[in-house]
Amino acid sequence: MITVENLSKVYDGTTVVDAVSMVIEKNTTTVIVGTSGSGKSTLLRMINRLVEPTGGRVLIEGRDTREEPAHLLRRRIGYAIQGHGLFPHRTVAENIGTVPQLLGWSAARIQARVEELLQVFQLDPKAYADAMPHELSGGQQQRVGVARALAAEPAVLLMDEPFGALDPIIRAKAQEDLLEIRRRFGTTIVLVTHDMDEAFHLGDRVAVMSGGRLLQYDRPARLLTQPADPFVARMTGMGDRAMRLLSLTTAGEAALPGRGSGPAVTASASLREALSELVWQGADSAQVVDADGTARGHLTLDAILRHGRPS
Repeated sequence: MITVENLSKVYDGTTVVDAVSMVIEKNTTTVIVGTSGSGKSTLLRMINRLVEPTGGRVLIEGRDTREEPAHLLRRRIGYAIQGHGLFPHRTVAENIGTVPQLLGWSAARIQARVEELLQVFQLDPKAYADAMPHELSGGQQQRVGVARALAAEPAVLLMDEPFGALDPIIRAKAQEDLLEIRRRFGTTIVLVTHDMDEAFHLGDRVAVMSGGRLLQYDRPARLLTQPADPFVARMTGMGDRAMRLLSLTTAGEAALPGRGSGPAVTASASLREALSELVWQGADSAQVVDADGTARGHLTLDAILRHGRPS
């Protein structure tokens, strides 16, 4: 879907992105992490040419992004940033419809798309379409910002620290919204964050950067169990890597046959959450159930702990 080949950016003799190469598969979420100044945001912005590369190239579905004017490229790539960036003088509907209007969509098609996206983000079109950004909460503004990025049905969505300004409860909801977007629309997502828990929760693959270089690009479990170097190990968290490894598997995926006993945990809960519940309840096993209460199996404390160790 997206191929990055030896991409570099140099500012006044300083290399901020140094010959990065990576392949991002269609309908996946790739998360780029790194410390401040690692080049992660610059790398993201070179994909849609908000920043022009000094060297290398980006291909989307095999086509070099330099083959079309930058402003046309950006209209077919969604882009969402921290703080949402809504136009304060436009209504919610007008904000979401910005790019479709530039693309010449009919008014009826734009309205239908606006209503669809508002419903996806659980914002009643009757209540919110004509609202102004300042009338919304921070979480609602962020959802509208992502809806605007998705309005023209882009195959690619770029996100630069999109949830950094949200409080923990709203941030968790925004992350689940993003996972639902990918499931529903098949969007290929590239997201920049400094939060490793967020990276592991959202990313099919995670790219770790430092000093402009790509140190490792891999699945979360391999980053935890086979870090490429000490910096990657520190970034992924040596002190709590067992807990992070448990967060990558759900109770439903790890459930053992049979109903079992003890407290109930939902199949969608992570093993990290299941372990926390067992410790809290002082239990050695738990029942695994679907959201409607249907039994899915059971988990034991020993079975959970095995998943927290490298295989």
